[in-house]
Amino acid sequence: MARLLPIALVLATVALGAQSKALDWPQWRGPERNGISKETGLLKEWPRSGPPMAWSAAMLGAGYGSVAVAGDHVWAQGMRNRQSVVTSLNRADGKVTWVRIIGSAGENDRGSGPRGTPSVDGDRLYALTENGDLACLRVADGTVVWQRNILKDFGGQNIGWLISESPLVDGNLVIVTPGGRSNGMVALDKMTGKTVWATKDLRDDAGYASPIVADVQGVRTVMTLTSEAAVGVRATDGKLMWRYTQVANGTANITTPVFSDNKVFFTSAYGAGGALLGLRVVGEEVRAQEIYFTREMQNHHGGVVLVNGYLYGFNNSILTTLEFATGKMMWRDRSVGKGSIAYADGNLYLLSENNVVGLAEATPAGYREKGRFTIADQGLPSWSHPVVSGGRLFIRNQGTLAAYDVRQR
Repeated sequence: MARLLPIALVLATVALGAQSKALDWPQWRGPERNGISKETGLLKEWPRSGPPMAWSAAMLGAGYGSVAVAGDHVWAQGMRNRQSVVTSLNRADGKVTWVRIIGSAGENDRGSGPRGTPSVDGDRLYALTENGDLACLRVADGTVVWQRNILKDFGGQNIGWLISESPLVDGNLVIVTPGGRSNGMVALDKMTGKTVWATKDLRDDAGYASPIVADVQGVRTVMTLTSEAAVGVRATDGKLMWRYTQVANGTANITTPVFSDNKVFFTSAYGAGGALLGLRVVGEEVRAQEIYFTREMQNHHGGVVLVNGYLYGFNNSILTTLEFATGKMMWRDRSVGKGSIAYADGNLYLLSENNVVGLAEATPAGYREKGRFTIADQGLPSWSHPVVSGGRLFIRNQGTLAAYDVRQR
């Protein structure tokens, strides 16, 4: 029996490590970039005053980005002293462990500072600033491994409300969309920052969306919204494979697409709508064909989540549920008001741009609210997306980040 003890300890350690990783939220929109947390054992309803606050941290700096959570730390981007920075905090108590400047900050009438969320990959972190500075940092201490400016290097130009993309890490690549005339989307070697490929035939300016990647019948495909269209790019070499314009508007295309079962859903506001595209491989390329288009999901900035065959998101200011396969509207409710959304353990986590945090059951049967509370007004819309990780709900509003305990006791 004594001989088996070391093996048991190793297995237990591996199991705990896997469990801890499963509770991480290491990038924009979570582990699979879809706004979904797979953890369970969370509160089904909140007390009248909301769940208890575990800690609060200030001085992150101005900005609209969300947070990345992995291991013992939380990371966020912000503007401090007119510099665009990444801040690392202790996950347990919110104390700052390091701050790293990665570029000059951008100022804007709709709110200054970075809009993106860092992407954590092993012992490295990738962050893109509002002015196009892309940096690879060591998670332990913020040391810069490599850095490039994607606008200068690839002939792009900044967009009206500043770059808002969160970098996509896929295998050995980090993928971003500079919007250059012959470098619309680019992939860099994540270890060195060297260019691997550029999409020469994508000439749109960048949108405000962040890309996703998926295997479509064996073809690895990067999908995003540019300033003009929904696009699909082959991940191996950057070839533009399809382009669909109806879902894009001429003002701001922001929402991250949602992929499932060889289909992808895109949506934008400003009078546009949502579309489900069916994807199929022809030769070595993916083709896209519209399955339906709907005006019932004009999502501005807050994203949509797909849960058990149904899409949940804000159609402008009204929380709406659509059947993914058909676009049929199941219900709509004003809920907490226009905002952002995430999902965990049967419930939708909602954050309105007017500082109201809500919990509602994810069911196509109707709107069933399970609690709400308000957060302090920071003078600008609360546009950051909620994060659920390790039994805590993280709410970032400009320079303040709060962690709430949402575990069942």
